[in-house]
Amino acid sequence: MARIVIVEDDDAIGGRLAAMLRAQGHDCEWCPDGAAALARAGHGPAELVLLDLGLPDADGFELCRGLRERLPGAIIVVLTARTGEMDVIEALESGADDYLTKPFRLAELKARIAAHLRRAEPGWAGGAGRIRHGTLLIDRTARRCLTPAGEVELRPKEFDLLARLAASAGRAVSREELMSDVWDENWFGSTKTLDVHVAVLRRKLGDQVRITTLRHFGYRLEPPREG
Repeated sequence: MARIVIVEDDDAIGGRLAAMLRAQGHDCEWCPDGAAALARAGHGPAELVLLDLGLPDADGFELCRGLRERLPGAIIVVLTARTGEMDVIEALESGADDYLTKPFRLAELKARIAAHLRRAEPGWAGGAGRIRHGTLLIDRTARRCLTPAGEVELRPKEFDLLARLAASAGRAVSREELMSDVWDENWFGSTKTLDVHVAVLRRKLGDQVRITTLRHFGYRLEPPREG
């Protein structure tokens, strides 16, 4: 059972989602607007948030940033009628981990939620244990990224992606393999979310990691420099 927050102003959609998730045994709270969502975020943690961007009282991207600050460990899945690539990129850069465009199939949403919750379990990212990568210590059991200067705060998908790349350091990993392992084995459509998360890892980890872009293929985490 997971604590899931639905942020949706459409009564029909919100009610249907809440009923579906409660039937699966989840602890589900439905917030009809941005103010209610921020208030709920201040009352305790949640494992997953379903966020509609088109709310009457809040800018969806600003709300996403606010929820990310208040719920740093939650998976945020944006549900939106916006299909433009720049909207998708802004949503991801605002703190979202995934997005699904409306209208969507409930079966696909259920599969996405199940995959996200499964990957958020302690020790999922490539198995239990630790990976040492140069000055980085990636603790998969505790889901922590440690450096000599202290811990680097990573969002759930950022951590999963780093752990997946580190497990194959020095080897090329295709976009399809990364999307399957980190997001959803049934993923289809744009993989722009992968590019955004790689960019965030580069920014947060600086020269402690070297992630090479392999055009028309995927990415490679380079072995740490010696000395």
